[in-house]
Amino acid sequence: MNVDSTYILNTYKGECEIMADIKFEITKHIGVLSENSKGWTKELNLVSWNDREPKYDIRDWAPGKDKMGKGVTLSEDEIVVLKRLLIEISAGDK
Repeated sequence: MNVDSTYILNTYKGECEIMADIKFEITKHIGVLSENSKGWTKELNLVSWNDREPKYDIRDWAPGKDKMGKGVTLSEDEIVVLKRLLIEISAGDK
């Protein structure tokens, strides 16, 4: 999926308006972590932001991928560390 998205961010005073064009492409859908009652899904994907090298990305997506929530992007090195930490957590539960 390749999408150009424009959004407006207003400060709480309503005086500042920032326009930003964000181009993203989900290069690989890895999996859905959860889904809420409104159909938004928290997903792990490989995403290219603004034509850059794809990174692992965890964030909420609206149905149809036309809106997104805040998320976190992780490099290959960071995802390896996260995997190790999750394995350690899981091993500690036994």
